[in-house]
Amino acid sequence: MKDRLSPEAFYARALSRAERLRLAEARELQGLDEEIALLRVKLQRLAEEHPERLDLLFKGVGLLVRAVSVRYKLSPSSQEDLAASISGVLKGIGGALGLEDGRGAEGD
Repeated sequence: MKDRLSPEAFYARALSRAERLRLAEARELQGLDEEIALLRVKLQRLAEEHPERLDLLFKGVGLLVRAVSVRYKLSPSSQEDLAASISGVLKGIGGALGLEDGRGAEGD
């Protein structure tokens, strides 16, 4: 019978030595608070530096909504409400910038 690779050994082949060390550290973390905070910071930077890229902003917001939903165990209805609220804000920004269809530079 052939020995099976562990998931760690399988993925380790695709990581550099430094990444394998960081992976070991990452295994010690619990929760999603840091990831949610990081997503918010990256979304803020994207909105400041490339406000016309609504396509990327919507994708980032989708990730944020899913992470927040998991973190706070939101019901599907609450998830939809949160996503709709954030989407409304982004569409308003897009309208103010003259981006009627909500697509960014690569979505044209």
